[in-house]
Amino acid sequence: MLKGLRYPSALLLFRQAWVVIPLLTLAMSMFVVPDRVPGQQAAKLELRTSSFEPGGFIPKRFTCVGADVSPALTWSDPPGGTQRFAIIEDDPDAPSGTFVHWVVYDLPASYRQLPEAVPRKDEMAGGGRQGTNDFSRVGYSGPCPPPGKAHRYFIRLYALDAPTSLPPAASRSELDSAMQGHILAQAEMMGRFKR
Repeated sequence: MLKGLRYPSALLLFRQAWVVIPLLTLAMSMFVVPDRVPGQQAAKLELRTSSFEPGGFIPKRFTCVGADVSPALTWSDPPGGTQRFAIIEDDPDAPSGTFVHWVVYDLPASYRQLPEAVPRKDEMAGGGRQGTNDFSRVGYSGPCPPPGKAHRYFIRLYALDAPTSLPPAASRSELDSAMQGHILAQAEMMGRFKR
């Protein structure tokens, strides 16, 4: 009990606190900036493929021991303000460090998919560009690990608020730099492959 206060007075203080504290909380919440504008889509993006199960083994068709064509990709609607998409595929388990298999950028914001077997050209039909991978080739070069344990292959999709302004055949490091501060949302999926 508070010193110098009789019981009824202390009880009155506690009763007033139950009214004052919620009012203070409400007043303070008026000054908190919301995470997003009401009605604006949350910055969430989903990436899918019909070519293999997420986390599963990648069929040989999409690797260097098969046809070595890119998998079909689809994705959900991006956040508002998206102007371009970029895609990077890499292998973090490569003996020499992360190895880049595919670099795509400046895909139009209207895109929601890429078909299987995208041609290996630096300028893509309908818009977009392909960069140079770590095989020193433009376009997609599939999984090709040394014999042994399975490697993980990550495909990441980025929704960007501006074009990258990169020329055709740019490197992954150039794309990483161009995307700095422009990523609205990203999604990823992973597949495995071993020889």
